[in-house]
Amino acid sequence: MRPISSQFLFLKTLALFVVWIMLSGSFDPIHLGLGFALSFLVAWLNSGHSPFVPRFRLWGKILWYLPWLFIRIVQSSLHVTRLILDPRLPIHPRLIQYTSTLREPPAVVLLGNSITLTPGTITAEVNGNVLLVHALDELSAQDVTSGRIESKIAEVFKEEVGRS
Repeated sequence: MRPISSQFLFLKTLALFVVWIMLSGSFDPIHLGLGFALSFLVAWLNSGHSPFVPRFRLWGKILWYLPWLFIRIVQSSLHVTRLILDPRLPIHPRLIQYTSTLREPPAVVLLGNSITLTPGTITAEVNGNVLLVHALDELSAQDVTSGRIESKIAEVFKEEVGRS
């Protein structure tokens, strides 16, 4: 277990306590005391093991990534809507086995979640860096097969993406 700073423990406790107050909506001393005690306990138990020690630059870059992802979600949802409304229903579902070159597990998790959030694709399975992705048609699969989503996530994590 790695040592934690008291300042980090305090900030984490405070953040959890604020969430507790917002969710509970109770301001009587018993609820506040219980909320603070549980917030401290969760922060203390979690702080020594969490790989997500404050990496504020990373979280800032993720916040810059989210608008791009939102635009992709809107574009994909319009495409899927056209597919659904077409009387011929021109879908050609397929499974794609995609091997990611991302090295950090949080980057692979973000990749899988981004694929799933984009309409027309879903990450069915993740095994290390290999993702099994279901796509409705070729256009839906393009962000995955071209490595476009992976490249954006590599920018967030400052990784080099090598496609062969």
